[in-house]
Amino acid sequence: MRAAQLNVLKPVASAWVLFLISMSVFSILTIDFTITDFIYSLQGNAWVWKDTLITQDILHKGGKWLSLAMGLVTLLLLILSTVVTRLKAYRTPLLYLFSATLLSALLVATIKHLVSMECPWDLVRYGGARDFIGLLNIRPSSMPASACFPAGHASAGYTWLALYFFFAAIRPQWRWVGLALGVGLGLTFGIAQQFRGAHFLSHDLWTVMICWTVSFVLSRFLLHPSVH
Repeated sequence: MRAAQLNVLKPVASAWVLFLISMSVFSILTIDFTITDFIYSLQGNAWVWKDTLITQDILHKGGKWLSLAMGLVTLLLLILSTVVTRLKAYRTPLLYLFSATLLSALLVATIKHLVSMECPWDLVRYGGARDFIGLLNIRPSSMPASACFPAGHASAGYTWLALYFFFAAIRPQWRWVGLALGVGLGLTFGIAQQFRGAHFLSHDLWTVMICWTVSFVLSRFLLHPSVH
């Protein structure tokens, strides 16, 4: 049991140490501001793509519905796997996929409501009314709460990183397709939100890391060791 726990903790701890070092470099080099300054300047120093048909209606609202539909299909297949003979072999992988995507989304949403950080469009630098307060800075008690960290909408895509492990368990040759789908959806939703002024790049990277961690850890407990 102890060996199994170490097999989970060691790679996760190593990945998080590297990630936190990377985020420290991000902060020191002000990479978030450099990228967002460029995006903001492309729009004439205004968030003109904030409420457009593509960014707001199709990629933001539509993306949420797409991810929800994928989750409901997964749940339906999981329920059917308890009664349909042909699906019984996929019951555990489907349980994993549903659990990983749901827990990833819930964890990101929970952190968003526990950690207050502003969206770019809130900041004076980008036409808003608030000053920037870093993740590790002390937030003034008079400053209203804000739920912009990590990137919630990007999680609607990155939760599907779990498809890599799901397909590795049932169709190993499809695992890279699953990974590409999760990364592709996350990038699409995340970049759209950055162009709307809703998030910095680092917000998306935190979401990727959270979703990967949940998917990886659950795969160690629910799926066959050969998946890894």
